Amino acid sequence: MSASLAPECNEVKERYDSCFLKWYSDQYLRGKATTDPCADLFKDYKKCLTGALKERGIDKMLEEAREDHKESDAVNMRRKCKGGIYTSS
Repeated sequence: MSASLAPECNEVKERYDSCFLKWYSDQYLRGKATTDPCADLFKDYKKCLTGALKERGIDKMLEEAREDHKESDAVNMRRKCKGGIYTSS
């Protein structure tokens, strides 16, 4: 498993990754998945990572990048895939 973007979140990411991989192979791929037993672990990891990104000022950079590309994202979201080829609608 890979390390987290924020080293202080490695432990919680490892717990989530282990849970997810077990659920994915034991339940999801066998068509037995009815719930997500790893949801709380994911929330913990997301909370840790969000805090770490905020401390480093990366959250603001992400928001600026999203705002700068909002128009092109809207254009790309309107495209439809036909036979493996994306076309404008």
